[in-house]
Amino acid sequence: MQETITAGVDGTPESSAAVLWAAQEAELRRARLRLLHAWVLLAPESAGPPGGESDQNYWPHRMMDEVAGTVRARYPDLPLERELVPKDPLEALTDAAGRSDLLVLGTRDLGPVSRYVLGEVGLQLIARTTTPLVLVRTRQGAAVAGHGGDVVVGVGLHEPHEPQLTFAFDCALRHGVTLRVVHGRHLPSFAYNRGGGVEPYAAEEAAAVARQDLARALGPWREKYPDVAVDARVELESAAPALLRDTADAGLLVVGRRHRHLRPGPRIGHVVQAVVHHAACPVAVVPHEGKGG
Repeated sequence: MQETITAGVDGTPESSAAVLWAAQEAELRRARLRLLHAWVLLAPESAGPPGGESDQNYWPHRMMDEVAGTVRARYPDLPLERELVPKDPLEALTDAAGRSDLLVLGTRDLGPVSRYVLGEVGLQLIARTTTPLVLVRTRQGAAVAGHGGDVVVGVGLHEPHEPQLTFAFDCALRHGVTLRVVHGRHLPSFAYNRGGGVEPYAAEEAAAVARQDLARALGPWREKYPDVAVDARVELESAAPALLRDTADAGLLVVGRRHRHLRPGPRIGHVVQAVVHHAACPVAVVPHEGKGG
């Protein structure tokens, strides 16, 4: 069955960047691209041709025509479908995520501040969907629509990491780029002296143990993906700053997120919270079951 990638469309430059990212990914995956626009005040679709004088959804149709035209100009053979949904955007996107293999949204870029403005819809989607979600900023559209940089994936060794590793290795293979695997680990207590300083030999010993642990965890993946170049890195600090420092020249950052069926509210974990607001590249949030952050 052909995969489906859904991109949210709302007429903003942010959503246009997301559509271009999604279109390239759909082309590489040989998937179908679904363009979706949702608004509670959309009128029921008429039997006549869209865009006429009697079309109450004239502007949404025009917006979708322009976006679809841009996609077809770059990817003429890409299977493309459009949906105008008279629902609340969160409800419509949640439903679409359940019918998709990947959901792609644009998110606002504040430029010099270098952080996302992640709206309530995006926050709730991250918290509730079991479908991988990619967030793309405006200025990333042109670069990502071409050949971006390496794929970076954050890995915690004491939590489930198979879903984000699968996503990251597959993406690196499709794009023909290096996969940078980053593992952040706090220094153990014995690495600090009585004055609170770090003992160099203890820090190196901790780093060596962490590198061995990471190498063992990645062994099966290197065998499964022999054509993917892997750059494994251990950073002796919290995961969020380690990942953010590694994304300045990256094409995509992949992080995992616990999917909790029984816990209500938009809890997405501090690492995900940090990277979706501050990463310098598109961010893929891949849900997984079980413990961890």
